[in-house]
Amino acid sequence: MTSATDSRPDSAVAPDPPEPPPAPAPRWSLPALIAILLLAAVLYAWNLSGSGLNSFYSAAVLSGTQSWKAWFFGSLDAGNFITVDKPPFALMVMGLSCRVFGYGTWQMMAPMVAAALGTIWILHASVKRVFGHAAAAVAALVLALTPITVAINRDNNPDTLLVLLMVGGAALALRAVRNDRLLPLIGSAVCFGLAFNTKMLQGYIALPAVFAVYVYASRLGWRKKVVNLVLAAVALAVSSFWWAAAVSLVPTSSRPYIGGSTDGTAWNLIMGYNGLGRIFGGEGNGGGGGGGGGGFSGTAGLGRLFNDILGGQISWLIPFAAIACVGGLVLCGRAPRTDMTRAALVLWGGWTALHYLTFAMAEGTMHPYYTTALAPGIAALCGGGGVLLLRAFRGDRRWAWVLPAALAVTAIWSVVLLRRASGWNTWLWPTVAVVMALAITGLLVFRSGNRVRLLAASVVAAIVAAVAGPAAYAWSVPSGSGGGGGMGGGTNPTAGPSTGSGFGGGPGGGGGGGRGGLGGGELPGGGTQQGGQADGQQPGQDGGGQMMPGGGNGELPGGQSGGQAPGGTGETGGTPPGGTGVATGRGGMGGASSELVSYLEKHQDGAKWLLAVSSSQSAAQLIVSSGEPVISMWGWSGSDKAMTLAKLKELVKKGELHYIQLGGGGMGGGGAGGSSANSELTEWVQKNGTAVKESEYSSASSSTSSQSSTSTIYRLDASDVS
Repeated sequence: MTSATDSRPDSAVAPDPPEPPPAPAPRWSLPALIAILLLAAVLYAWNLSGSGLNSFYSAAVLSGTQSWKAWFFGSLDAGNFITVDKPPFALMVMGLSCRVFGYGTWQMMAPMVAAALGTIWILHASVKRVFGHAAAAVAALVLALTPITVAINRDNNPDTLLVLLMVGGAALALRAVRNDRLLPLIGSAVCFGLAFNTKMLQGYIALPAVFAVYVYASRLGWRKKVVNLVLAAVALAVSSFWWAAAVSLVPTSSRPYIGGSTDGTAWNLIMGYNGLGRIFGGEGNGGGGGGGGGGFSGTAGLGRLFNDILGGQISWLIPFAAIACVGGLVLCGRAPRTDMTRAALVLWGGWTALHYLTFAMAEGTMHPYYTTALAPGIAALCGGGGVLLLRAFRGDRRWAWVLPAALAVTAIWSVVLLRRASGWNTWLWPTVAVVMALAITGLLVFRSGNRVRLLAASVVAAIVAAVAGPAAYAWSVPSGSGGGGGMGGGTNPTAGPSTGSGFGGGPGGGGGGGRGGLGGGELPGGGTQQGGQADGQQPGQDGGGQMMPGGGNGELPGGQSGGQAPGGTGETGGTPPGGTGVATGRGGMGGASSELVSYLEKHQDGAKWLLAVSSSQSAAQLIVSSGEPVISMWGWSGSDKAMTLAKLKELVKKGELHYIQLGGGGMGGGGAGGSSANSELTEWVQKNGTAVKESEYSSASSSTSSQSSTSTIYRLDASDVS
């Protein structure tokens, strides 16, 4: 129902009444927030230098420290041949940190850890304004302990920054609804625009909920609302598309190929690979009706987030959040349209539902760590909705069963998830069951009367039981006590033990290294790269659609390891500029043969690029190992048409490239490039280039002849170009 205020002309709207001064914060509130932030800091930063990072993004950050052009475009290599398949905002942030403090794991990850802590603080502040201090503390704790959030916050994928920007946008939108001011709404739009420039359309998933809440709950008249929304839309468009517009203004010959696109443009990347391709498959994302998800997260469907792969990463408190959201909305009843409690429930409930449906039904590439974007919504609903259920539990007999039932469902689902992890912390699930049973009993016994402290103790016990499972999964990441992908491999990090059968990790679902990863592609010189894939790569395939050789932890020439199991140490073939190692040898941060790198550097002869290889994952490892630009001819998914025969001839003729590798699992040949152009290029290189004998760059050539025979490095000079 429209209020009387809405029917007046905008000029006649009465001034907002002054907000009442906030009630004094309880003494425990600030210490609780500080304790949660400290806990989160330990989870996100403990043993960080030993964690695996994604070499794809590590190489791009390194290139950005060497070239401002690479920093702006998000180029994989400092020579600016091709970009990564994401917009560059997260790389810009990490790159600036590394330019100031030097290139290294801590220098790269410091802004990401800060962003993760900032997300907790913003969510706490937003929930506190509507639901109170207790709800805010619960929300902050749930967010901090979400297993997949801990795993991804220790990685250099862009999702950590994405979630910060989206949560900031949602919090500012709620503030705009509360105080009817334009500036918070504009700020919200800018945050979502920057989220778009972090991971494109994924940054927009929560926007429908934000729009609905502002349109429905704002006290402004319709004319003023429309004006404000138009201005916010302009701010959203500018903050979203400034990078793509700037890229399109640069001539094709003066910019790198935009990785992940089919035509080298940012607009194609937006609508294809990072747009509808994620939902419907295709566009380099796999899926397309064949089970969906590229195999990383199980078959697409409404139950996907509860399956063996994703269940332990994100689903622990989804049932409670759903019950709390629905119950809270019912409790709001006939509250005024502008009621902030209902507005917050609709926003965070919409946030959760939109992300859930998107991730559950996506037919394209669907990595487990995408679900970290669900965590803020779940956390806010558990805190805010949980407090509403507690108040109703105490004050209305009709609601006396709802909170106990929600807690019982939570405990049952926790037991199911913990029992999936056969042989892992077997004492935990009985403990959760017993503690939750005692907590529910205490709630029912002490519901009425003046035994407030005993009731509070029961509530605390229920919270402890509810978060015990997620906390154990979360702690397994920094402690290395799990068995899934969170133990290494920054391409597909997960937390906890092995419980599923997703690609890219062990039986547990999804990690890109550590244990059981699908085989990595062969590196020049006989080494193998770490198992695991980034967005768009099909499990068990290289960038060109080739099946990879098995094994993720191959020995490189000279006794170096291309990737160690947890607890191992690996070395790259060289030290990146700055002299501070970056998680080398674990999670794909290095792994190229030092002998090969030395040979290529010795015979580089002034060329801009050290080598041209087929896939971005192989190029990235060489870039991190050598600190030199390396060309990825076909991008990450193997479908990029970045290299053509004419372009190759031009580079060789100018003396900018001398070495190119053909063949090898994950390194070239076959169907890389997705067209006959690659066959033409391969034929020309084989005809005009000079094959480099492996014995010239590898002292271990005799022991690796069976591997190295599948790939060959060719030398090309200007005289070879007819």
